[in-house]
Amino acid sequence: MIALLEARRAGLYARDQWMPNIVAGVIVGVVALPLAMAFAIASGARPEQGLYTAIVGGALVSLLGGSRVQIAGPTGAFIAILAGITAKYGIAGLQVATLIAGVMLLAMGLARMGGVIKFIPAPVIRGFTAGIGVIIFVGQWPDFFGLPKVGGEHFHEKLWHLVQVLPKAHVGTTALAILSLALVLFTPRIPGVRRVPGPLVAMVAATVLHALLQPAGVATIGSAFGGIPTGLPALTLPDLSISQVVSLVGPAFTIAMLGAIESLLSAVVADGMSGTRHDSNQELVGQGIANIAAPLFGGFAATGAIARTATNIRNGATSPLAGLIHVLTLVAVLIFLAPLAASIPLAALAAILFVVAWNMSEARHFVHMLRTAPSADRVILVITFLLTVFADLVVAVNVGVILAILHFLRRMTETVEVRPAHAQDLQAELKQHGIERLPQSLMVYEIDGPMFFGAVENFERALLQIHADPKVLIIRLRRVPFMDITGIQTLEEAIGTLRRRGVEVWLCEANARVLGKLRKAHLAGNSSPDQYANRFDDTLRAALARVPVDQPAHRPPW
Repeated sequence: MIALLEARRAGLYARDQWMPNIVAGVIVGVVALPLAMAFAIASGARPEQGLYTAIVGGALVSLLGGSRVQIAGPTGAFIAILAGITAKYGIAGLQVATLIAGVMLLAMGLARMGGVIKFIPAPVIRGFTAGIGVIIFVGQWPDFFGLPKVGGEHFHEKLWHLVQVLPKAHVGTTALAILSLALVLFTPRIPGVRRVPGPLVAMVAATVLHALLQPAGVATIGSAFGGIPTGLPALTLPDLSISQVVSLVGPAFTIAMLGAIESLLSAVVADGMSGTRHDSNQELVGQGIANIAAPLFGGFAATGAIARTATNIRNGATSPLAGLIHVLTLVAVLIFLAPLAASIPLAALAAILFVVAWNMSEARHFVHMLRTAPSADRVILVITFLLTVFADLVVAVNVGVILAILHFLRRMTETVEVRPAHAQDLQAELKQHGIERLPQSLMVYEIDGPMFFGAVENFERALLQIHADPKVLIIRLRRVPFMDITGIQTLEEAIGTLRRRGVEVWLCEANARVLGKLRKAHLAGNSSPDQYANRFDDTLRAALARVPVDQPAHRPPW
């Protein structure tokens, strides 16, 4: 359900709820101001485009999303992806890719695929977020140290070139960046200003200091971009030619998947902090519409921002009203304070992104997972991290998920057991028929676990390597929760092989789902009435009628 309407139904628009949401919205708007510009610059866009993204994306997610307190806008997780798209296709290509990604997100929401986050294992998420943090950190070296621009298509090439030019660091830029970094980190500890967002304090202090001292060679928004235009942008349609759309489908899919993951992660965090419950499908719908609209008004990719959402909740937000106030705060800044932004040093924004990169990397959690997680999860974590940094985020996520699936299948295969039933296991059933043990020519096997493609080897090895063929073999399926086509075909082939060896095979006790599949495969039902029975007792009675019961008990070789 749309969170805006749900909040109204819950009575969260009453007068006594206004002030907490207004205060929270203003604070989040102030926090979002430097972050939006910093994320835009790091993504290869102009600083005002970050503000446009926060305004348009934030408003639509608050109006149409599935979380009451979600704050959307440009985020650090997107930087590595968006910077690469901008470098290759330009800002116009980035906007087209964002629009296509919005359509994909909208389709995912309408198709009720909001549970996608459940299929991304924790080591994969931790690995690629830590990798993105490293990429952001290194990517901000030029602005933090005042270094000349360097080339290099891959991360290791850029890193090597940056290390080579590091001795050419600009003293004034570096000093201003270090001061800004200190203010971001230590403002929360200073009495009297601890409630003021550290990034805002750093940006204002660096801007005032630069305006007073006018240090030579320190880059600002004005010197790099010519300032920020006053007011809101006009509606502009991007180039949607077929060739442009086809070439950008791949990057758009990357934006859509990362946007879905981060938005739903943020919504889960919001639920834990506020005690609410979001609608994941509606959240994807809201994110999709936001990403369709943002590039039409000069913006680019937006998603749920975990840090800003958490700030929103900590300051008393209970409804989408706070998100809308956050948008109005940014609009007021654009209209009344845009000319002042020309003096903001890029070094201050780089310092803010240093902290964002550190928080995103979650280094302590990364190290903790390396120390405590099972070995397979540690391998997945490290591989995902390294591929994110040195290859590509899409490759990293795909490889990480595939490795996690293969590991899961291996573990699932180990849990599937095909074993013979001993006399002590069947005491109650045998007693009903007046015998104490199974005749030598009758065997009972039980399958415990799902019969899927990964477990067929265990099944074949257990059934087809019976050393002494019985006359009748009963296979109990009561502990088989499901069976795929590979399992069915393997069962059919094993039954055929055993029958050619003179063994009569009976199946019994399958659940409704498995029984339906067996009937479709003609392994049970009217087409083979002598092969299946619902109750083990009926199967045992029929089998005992076909074998002599006066023989000594069958003692299997195990």
